[in-house]
Amino acid sequence: MSNDQEILSRRALLGAGVAAGAGTLIASQDAQAAPTTPVIVEFPAPQSQRDVSVALQAAMNRAAENGHILQLGAGTYSCSDLSLPSGLTLHGVPGHTRLLLDGDGPLLKGSGADRVCLSQIIFDGGHLPLAEDVSALLWLSRCEQLALTSCEITGSAKSGLVLEQCSGVIASNHMHELQDIAVLSYNATALRIEGNIVSDCGDGGILVYRWSEGADGTIITGNRVSRIAAQSGGTGQNGNGINVFRADNVTISNNKVSDCTFSAIRANAASNVQILGNTCHRSGEVALFVEFGFQGAIVSNNLIETAANGISITNFNDGGRLAVCSNNVLRDITGTGPYAQDNPTFGVGISVEADTSVTGNIVEDARVTGINLGWGPYMRNLIAAQNSVRSVPVGIAVSFAADEATALISQNIISGCTVNIAGFRWDEQVSGDLALSAEDVPRSIRVADNLVSAV
Repeated sequence: MSNDQEILSRRALLGAGVAAGAGTLIASQDAQAAPTTPVIVEFPAPQSQRDVSVALQAAMNRAAENGHILQLGAGTYSCSDLSLPSGLTLHGVPGHTRLLLDGDGPLLKGSGADRVCLSQIIFDGGHLPLAEDVSALLWLSRCEQLALTSCEITGSAKSGLVLEQCSGVIASNHMHELQDIAVLSYNATALRIEGNIVSDCGDGGILVYRWSEGADGTIITGNRVSRIAAQSGGTGQNGNGINVFRADNVTISNNKVSDCTFSAIRANAASNVQILGNTCHRSGEVALFVEFGFQGAIVSNNLIETAANGISITNFNDGGRLAVCSNNVLRDITGTGPYAQDNPTFGVGISVEADTSVTGNIVEDARVTGINLGWGPYMRNLIAAQNSVRSVPVGIAVSFAADEATALISQNIISGCTVNIAGFRWDEQVSGDLALSAEDVPRSIRVADNLVSAV
């Protein structure tokens, strides 16, 4: 063989080796990239109503340990006190898989169980009484990346779902016929409550609380909440469709809330709350309430129909301040409230007290006042501009009991009101109609460029 032929042979051999190596590498990469098909392990429903807690718990533990999906069959599983292991994926047959409480609960609990996915299961408490130390049918604590989706929670003698220090998503579930609260979350991190249907609860719909005030960041969006009672009584701590307490940076958007004994949406001591684009019907007290010890609130683009009071952004005496109330539509604010005999101020469209801009709102048919600026001495830096108020005894009321407190009332359209704009000391009118004559206006209050008409 000549030297040239030997060189060519060596080059060919080397090229073949490189090609083979590349092929092996590509095959290895393809093998690594190929998705692994999850193993589905079936656990059929029992033929009788015997308790299956022990067997079901063992199956859940094995499935989580091996990374399998546990598929429950169609039927009823009588059980109690099931404990969620980390990594569990538990599915049912839509509308046909029911876990029925057999005992004093909880039906299901989890502590430190991360990456748990529950879907298409009916959790039914059967209206059985729960033990004194059991707060809910489902109780989960310190669970990260939780996913509870497309399930039904019903028949609890206390609350439906209680979460403590959890993150993840609670979505597209149906929660109804619950003695206390549908969803109660404490100290959440990165929690999203979305697209759930909540109805017929004894004390509350969706509640996001913290043990002490701090950043929370829960997103509550696209839920339908209706028929929320206040069986445990009180003056607003119960009977709310959506309630945020001490939880900062929460967004409440695009929910449909109706027939609540107190508020459709209530934010108490919750700073930087955003209440956006919600629809509220037939609220027994204040439809949208931002109160006590908050700093920062945006209440915009909501629609309120039929309520005792419309929007209240108040309690400056306890630190409530700094808000925007804009582009909301309110009508039929004519209710008497759940304790009218003790509070004659029901029938007010919008009430604000401190460092708040009220712009672009429409208020029609309120029993007492369209827009109320300040209350007694509690008023500071208020703007009411470019609003439309119609068919109200008093269009805009401004407090004259807050010495040197500033307010600007400008470019509003007021029609069909007995009194267009007036000064009040508490609930007593102490001025003439300021839209017609500005002689009675204190120097710290400016009334200018408003349009009034009789119709």
